[in-house]
Amino acid sequence: MNQRKNKPVIGISIGDINGVGAEVTIKALLDNRLIKLVTPVIYAHGKALTFYRKHLGIEDFNFMQIKSIDEVHHKKINVINVLEESPEVLPGMETNEAGKLALAALDHAIKDLKDNKIEALVTAPLNKNNINSPEKKFVGHTEYLTEAFGSKDSLMFLVAEGIRVGLVTGHIPLKDVSKNVTPEKIKSKLNIMMKSLKDDFGIAKPKIAVLGLNPHAGEDGLLGDEEENIIKPLIKEYKDKGHLVFGPYSADGFFGMMHQKKFDGILAMYHDQGLIPFKSQAFETGVNFTAGLPVIRTSPDHGTAYNIAGKNVADEGSMRAAILQAYDIIRHNGNWEEEGEL
Repeated sequence: MNQRKNKPVIGISIGDINGVGAEVTIKALLDNRLIKLVTPVIYAHGKALTFYRKHLGIEDFNFMQIKSIDEVHHKKINVINVLEESPEVLPGMETNEAGKLALAALDHAIKDLKDNKIEALVTAPLNKNNINSPEKKFVGHTEYLTEAFGSKDSLMFLVAEGIRVGLVTGHIPLKDVSKNVTPEKIKSKLNIMMKSLKDDFGIAKPKIAVLGLNPHAGEDGLLGDEEENIIKPLIKEYKDKGHLVFGPYSADGFFGMMHQKKFDGILAMYHDQGLIPFKSQAFETGVNFTAGLPVIRTSPDHGTAYNIAGKNVADEGSMRAAILQAYDIIRHNGNWEEEGEL
């Protein structure tokens, strides 16, 4: 995409309208500083947003309904109806209709992203149960987008101030993790992380920590041999090439001693190993970024939170951070002229 004079257009797929996605989106976009930087386009249905505007008593949230991305208005919050009829909004309830809208919103946004009509996509949380169908298996946003854009691989990269954590394995059962921790997979994720830290975050010589798979990083083979046979030789290979890659570290000691502050990125072997410490530190400001795609996609680091949906207590910090992170990555990639500071 070439540099333009207008603000970058950032799409927001609404996710499950019965979760907190609509609430955190509305609250985040009430921040006028954000609207000065980007032009938001929400893929949803105007009736769902109107429901939450009234239900939450946020009457000063205004939007403009457009039929397609070609009608985008840079001084407004834009909304595209992705289905003719909006499903009934039932905060906290899991419904098939909400799943249908969530998938339609995501697919519509992906099409506009492929057509270079939007500069980035921010995905609000959805429910994997009601979005799945016999025709379309949905494991997660990361996997769905990786397939949609034909990428060989991608990296689930959780980022916040002071901590960035990527995963070797993502949404797979714990019993399958060990057999998926291969030299090829670790190398692929490391390469994506290094390139992303350089291109997307502007770090010329990134310093990366690699965590071990087993307790105490295997204890020299006593508690598992993946560190000795797979991870250590691979780290040596990267060091020999002049890369700042270190480890393997025992995850508990690494985070317990706050060593994450010493590194630009951390590569964890499996989902909870990386996400538990990340969310403990940055739950309200963390962003899930899919590195390795030919496009920019971010999201809040939380789920649908049905238990608090519609109660006006959801924190919009992570959604705001996701939109701002997308904007920052657009600038780091050189796709946009900087027009102002927050």
